[in-house]
Amino acid sequence: MAALPSLLNISTLTIAESIEQGDRVMLGRAITLVESKNPDHIAKADLLLSHIIKSGSGSALRIAISGAPGVGKSTFIDSLGIQIINEGLKVAVLSVDPSSDINKGSILGDKTRMEKLSVHADAFIRPSPAGNFLGGIAWRTREAMVLLEAAGYDIIFVETVGVGQSEHKVKEMVDCFVLLLLPGGGDELQGMKKGIVEMADILSIHKCDGDQIQLARQTQKEYQQALHLSPKKKINNWQAEVITTSSITGEGIDQLWKTIQIYQDQMVANGFFEQNRLNQNESWFNERIALGIQEYVRSASGKSAIAKIKENLRRQKTDPIAASNLALQEILDR
Repeated sequence: MAALPSLLNISTLTIAESIEQGDRVMLGRAITLVESKNPDHIAKADLLLSHIIKSGSGSALRIAISGAPGVGKSTFIDSLGIQIINEGLKVAVLSVDPSSDINKGSILGDKTRMEKLSVHADAFIRPSPAGNFLGGIAWRTREAMVLLEAAGYDIIFVETVGVGQSEHKVKEMVDCFVLLLLPGGGDELQGMKKGIVEMADILSIHKCDGDQIQLARQTQKEYQQALHLSPKKKINNWQAEVITTSSITGEGIDQLWKTIQIYQDQMVANGFFEQNRLNQNESWFNERIALGIQEYVRSASGKSAIAKIKENLRRQKTDPIAASNLALQEILDR
């Protein structure tokens, strides 16, 4: 965070131009800026983001990679990312790590598991702690994607925490949702809601190698049969594909990438892609309002005002409904 004060003295135009010219150091510092919760940094970050959005810099395909812990999301992205780079495209990864509820720390080790991408000139990996932000993503993931698009990255992967209970949030900010499943999958699905499978645009039965090959292909058939009985998604007329993949042998990686491209082409053709981007902006708008309220409540002035209302509630001088309405009014009047 020590490098941030100097960014406050640089014009947003200069920062934006540096990012657009491929300055990776400036890109990293700008992402740190938008992730900061310091009021001065937030104001500067908002000016930068507004400038970039108005300039229309960059256009990337946003892909979420989700799945239960241990399914191999990082190695999968490493393998798929190299496949994409070999076709002349640039790849960025926003890798979200779970944070400890005890010490608020985060491992941030996904970068070390992407051995090929982490050293490639056409790849950029940014680990971020999830903190207490729900939805399998990190604070300011949307804003980071805007900066990566401005930097000229063609594909942006969002590797989620993969808790399986609140991945709907990442679905609201990407163009394609890829769900990784383990061969067998029975135990895994016990800990994951059915809804996450229904959200997926593409399912990958990962780790299809060694003595897992037969089980992986059997799992693929089971999911194909289950999805075949389900109607196509009404919202975009797409039937989810199920593909077996291996980051070790490379099986299915090329097929999965081609399927993503087919999905994108179909979504652009039927108008869903553009409509989805409009929906993403509306979701982003709602999210920032909610986060703004949360941050005010956590601020010194917010804590002081809310504390008085809570104290009256504890003393039974008011009730929860009246107290909450008063707190909301306090926030609106601030």
